[in-house]
Amino acid sequence: MTINAFAAPAQPEPARPTVAEVFVHAAARIHRAAADIWPGESVCLEGHVPGVTGYVHRARVGERTLYAKCSFLGVSLVSLLSGACGPWSHVRQSQQAYEAQPDSLLQREAAQLRALAVTGSPQVCALAGIRLGVVFTEPVPGPTLGELLLVRPGDTAELLSRSFAELRELHGPDAVRRLDSAAVIGERSIADTFLCKFNGLSGAGYVAQLGAERLTPGQRQETVALVRRSVARLRRLRMSLLPAQGMTLAYGDLKPEHVVFPDGPEGRPVMLDPGLLRASPTIDEAKLLSRTVLFLAARRPDAGTARQIVEGVGAFVETRALRVSEETRRAWLRELLTLWLMDTTNIVTTYLSAPSALPLPGLGLALVERAVPVCSFVDALSVDLTDGAAGYEVWDRALDRVLAVVS
Repeated sequence: MTINAFAAPAQPEPARPTVAEVFVHAAARIHRAAADIWPGESVCLEGHVPGVTGYVHRARVGERTLYAKCSFLGVSLVSLLSGACGPWSHVRQSQQAYEAQPDSLLQREAAQLRALAVTGSPQVCALAGIRLGVVFTEPVPGPTLGELLLVRPGDTAELLSRSFAELRELHGPDAVRRLDSAAVIGERSIADTFLCKFNGLSGAGYVAQLGAERLTPGQRQETVALVRRSVARLRRLRMSLLPAQGMTLAYGDLKPEHVVFPDGPEGRPVMLDPGLLRASPTIDEAKLLSRTVLFLAARRPDAGTARQIVEGVGAFVETRALRVSEETRRAWLRELLTLWLMDTTNIVTTYLSAPSALPLPGLGLALVERAVPVCSFVDALSVDLTDGAAGYEVWDRALDRVLAVVS
């Protein structure tokens, strides 16, 4: 037996997957899943849709265009690529078992799409198929809520109200009976996500590394300081949240780009990517406000458009406040504002912690560039909540701060 004394020693496997490994595997999985569901049809992957949660690709199957989504171990792409699930060999092995689980994230999302398609309230995108851990959905043509806000800013309150009206049955009494408990997507909880990200020593380490691959040293130092202060306040403020209403459902992932108006602004909207969970409707109110403000902060409309949209947001919230008893209105507003800031912190820090090799959507790239003003907004509003009783004077200041950060 001959031993080559000059052979290079085996290189240890990197501690975390690469973007190339994850993307190549996901694209191959989508191609195979489509071929299994629609044998004999041609399959062409037309374009990757950048994101930080799952891997999404537009696919042409026969004569149809579909959207295909993969989820790795139920965690975000940012967590996966940061090494939270180990090296690529371990991820691939674990993924095989995960895809077979009946309660995997995409299995639950598919179950929700089926259940909502039966009731028709809210209207959702159509499920085309699921196989090998890949969900295929039909595209929904038409302008999104975000796009309509920019071209019809004077109709903001009406557009938000029409979108929220689609969720009336989900927010009604005994709504949880519409959905099997095994299909709930608790991962969409704002408070639970916040506490998971910013818990103890791991949370402190996470904050310290924000923007490491995305920001300049000066921007990073300022952003980390702002987030650290805001997180400390929000962790204390969460203790004031109202008890969850266990007999209602929240849509869970309500945001302007996930609300489409195929029949124009006068028609009923269609919702994308449900994340139903057992929670108070305030979850949906807070996430819609948070993501609308982030959308505007990224797009930065002219001053007149921004003012009309912010005034419409104010009118929408005032209408929602009338649905709450006068005795609990102040507590509701405090909860709304706290959840809003938690959600904004969740999504902005996810973009900031994304490795530079991961393609971000346009919204994410814009928010990384505007990290300091957005995080300053959260910092200032969290001070208002901590110092005051969160009455309408705090809400008025919140709208002023929104106008400043989006215009």
